[in-house]
Amino acid sequence: MKFEEKLEDKGSLAGRSRVHLDGMHQANGKPIANGKTDGCGKQEANGKSNGLRESLNRYTWQEIQRHNQENDLWLVIHRKVYNVTDWAKRHPGGHRVLNHYAGEDATDAFRAMHLELDIVKLYLKPLLIGELAPGEPNQERNKNSQLVEDFQELRRTLEASNMFRANLWFFFLHLIQILILEVLAWLILCHFGNGWTVTLFISFLLTVSQAQSSFLQHDIGHLSMFKKSKWNHLMHKFVMCHLKGLSANWWNYRHFQHHVKPNIYPKDPDIDMGPLFLLGDSQPIKYGKKKIKYINYEKQHLYFYWVGLPLLMPVYFNLQSMQVMYLRRYWVDIAWVSSFYIRHFITFGPFYGIFGTVLLIYLVKFLESPWIAYVTQMSHIPMKMSTEENRDWLSTQVLATCNIEQSFFNDWFTGHLNFQIEHHLFPTMPRHNYHKVAPLVRSLCTKHGLQYVNKPMLKAFGDIIRALKKSAALWMDAYYE
Repeated sequence: MKFEEKLEDKGSLAGRSRVHLDGMHQANGKPIANGKTDGCGKQEANGKSNGLRESLNRYTWQEIQRHNQENDLWLVIHRKVYNVTDWAKRHPGGHRVLNHYAGEDATDAFRAMHLELDIVKLYLKPLLIGELAPGEPNQERNKNSQLVEDFQELRRTLEASNMFRANLWFFFLHLIQILILEVLAWLILCHFGNGWTVTLFISFLLTVSQAQSSFLQHDIGHLSMFKKSKWNHLMHKFVMCHLKGLSANWWNYRHFQHHVKPNIYPKDPDIDMGPLFLLGDSQPIKYGKKKIKYINYEKQHLYFYWVGLPLLMPVYFNLQSMQVMYLRRYWVDIAWVSSFYIRHFITFGPFYGIFGTVLLIYLVKFLESPWIAYVTQMSHIPMKMSTEENRDWLSTQVLATCNIEQSFFNDWFTGHLNFQIEHHLFPTMPRHNYHKVAPLVRSLCTKHGLQYVNKPMLKAFGDIIRALKKSAALWMDAYYE
């Protein structure tokens, strides 16, 4: 029986979810006497005591939206208002993620990005300052409340159907694939020597290993492998730092910003590529009107091939990772990354020497770079880019992402990022379940008039170039007008 057919069986699960949600709305809608809070410590963990609810301050959305600065940062989660101004810099996911939701409802983003909610709520408890006033909607008034409710119901349904439970064998076999390729490269060197043909062949094996390590670290960084966050964090250090030689903290802080505000300028660091590339519609026009021409942007679709593709991993990511580790004193990451280079010197040093081993490492990164660049950019660069529009979670993610047609090769080649829409909606979901939930996400998008884009992989590759050419044309029109 297919997953979507199981969900429809008897119609009980979705029905129970809707009844439960409606009950919550009724409870939230009851008028409760206003009052002042004596302190956040009086709030019970479950938040259900009527006496304690009466002690909370009540706020309107208009009041909350005024607290939208880094030094005055409020946000709303499940109708509760939190002041995270002083705590933001201690946030494990980085302070910028919280800054991006200042003065907004962060309920769906909060639920999407966290695994152990009971533990996370302990951190929230002392930050609680009030709740939405009776009569205020659960989210900002510009958002479609029915769409938000339908998406939250879908998430509850998927949780009840164990779609967030990982198959450890899947990830174990993926890790074994990576380790086998690493060991095979070393054995071939031992047996056949370090001639050019052998070197090129083992570089190919190591490139596949590194690309697949990129996808595995991406899974673990999103806490989708183990039930406990601490085990995910430890495994992430091993895969990202030891197997790939990059900082796990750097990646998480950067990548989480991309996830919560994809293709939103300047909040998403992945689309802030100036002055090298101009993306979307507004950035090229802005540069053009200000007569900014660091490079001939008219040719950016061409130098993407010889700058963007080959240099993403060995230059941009590698240097940024090292810079962040050093400046922020990530000593644990530095130790793990050091083990990456030590392992390579021990393994390949006897065949190539220290300098030759460094060259081999960066040759592999150079070969891996186009693979990762194509996979990560094909689902975002051709899609809508804008400044902050404060959309709901579903619309934010669907408008900024697209899927690639499914096949066994596409799944493997992209690390299941061909299901980019499902991944962005449910980042902690194990990727082997994306194909099961995709029909339900598509149906929800159809219901609410959102375009669910699914295209062939080669067309997606070409769309990157077409998008760059379009942005270049906008820059030229504004620059020469």
